[in-house]
Amino acid sequence: MARFELQDADFGTALGTAMPLGDTLFAMGLRLAADPAQIVSAHMYFNLADRMGVEDAAFHRQDLAGGMTRVQVARAQRLAREWLARN
Repeated sequence: MARFELQDADFGTALGTAMPLGDTLFAMGLRLAADPAQIVSAHMYFNLADRMGVEDAAFHRQDLAGGMTRVQVARAQRLAREWLARN
């Protein structure tokens, strides 16, 4: 799981343009959702993005959760709470 030091609400991208943190987390979730071995992390990032107001994050999180076990969903939720506590 990635760790971010939050100096402000924006993160740079490879193109040098600032991107809000919620959008960055959402993009990470999209990238990880394509890999079945990373669905717990993808769910966590969608959960975090949803908390930060990204519109489509809840839809993608629920869609992903449909193919996950209860244990996987619980782990993703725990990881999201831990991430929020650290950041």
